[in-house]
Amino acid sequence: MLNTALLGAGRIAGVHATAISTNPGSRLVAVSDINTEAAGKLAAQYGAEARTTDAILADKSIDAVLIATSTDTHSDLIERATAAGKAVLCEKPVDLSLARAQACQKAVAHNGRPVMIGFNRRFDPNFSALKAALDKGEIGKPELLSITSFDPAPPPVAYIKVSGGLFRDMMIHDFDMANFLMGAAPVSVSAVGSSIVDPAIGQAGDVDTAVVTLTYSDGRIAVIKNSRRAVYGYDQRVELLGSEGLLQAQNMLENTVVKSTTAGVTGAKPTYFFLERYMPAYAAEWAAFVLAVNSGSTLPVTLDDGVAALAMAEAATQSARTGGPVTLASVLG
Repeated sequence: MLNTALLGAGRIAGVHATAISTNPGSRLVAVSDINTEAAGKLAAQYGAEARTTDAILADKSIDAVLIATSTDTHSDLIERATAAGKAVLCEKPVDLSLARAQACQKAVAHNGRPVMIGFNRRFDPNFSALKAALDKGEIGKPELLSITSFDPAPPPVAYIKVSGGLFRDMMIHDFDMANFLMGAAPVSVSAVGSSIVDPAIGQAGDVDTAVVTLTYSDGRIAVIKNSRRAVYGYDQRVELLGSEGLLQAQNMLENTVVKSTTAGVTGAKPTYFFLERYMPAYAAEWAAFVLAVNSGSTLPVTLDDGVAALAMAEAATQSARTGGPVTLASVLG
């Protein structure tokens, strides 16, 4: 049994609390948050205790921590938790600063404890099935990848100001998905972005609409499209063209009913929000973490994966600002 503490008590922490508590291989024993009232409420809901982070890290009976705090605390907490002997699953991204994430990478290597980054989309049943078909060679060598990721509506501008920007906050999931499917990081990143959904987002120094092209050493290409507004729902699709065929993962719909009449053929919209779309993925992600830690096997997503995706986000941010391609090597140093 993996005794687990949850650092953070916000919206995403509640999703993780459910995953921890419903997995037969783990038990939620403690919750901490700077908002002690929120920590107490979440802990009581799942039969855990509200404690300070210091107390959690000092407790040798706690085997693992799940970090769901604000991004600017991630690297520090990863380092402290692994130094205290805990296994860690941390929400993306590793940090807002690539240099700080790389320093965390070195510290964790010294501490020697497993760290997994929460790229939950790898565990989505549809994307997992697409990856399995790819790995079986069903479409040959992957050559051209297209990833679409549109939110139904933008988050509050107050969130935008502390998020690190669209490339680090939103598209970072898609950077990881590209690495997951293409089996390698690109050599260069070209990005264009604009603020056409909400002028306040542009005034905050961010973009809300962006397209990124990834170029690989062997000539393969990936294209990622992001928007903070898709009025019809949460649009999440992947299309991968290979040397021997095509794989597609379509949207999850509100229902599967299709109405066909003389007026036309209509169906349901995509599910509206990420919590509806990815709840099974969060549970599968946690199950994979528990299995790996309890068995001592390799983690399916590593801290190295998190740093790689953050480097791509940094390259995209620079490219959108300068108007030219940016090599991954130049941002990794």
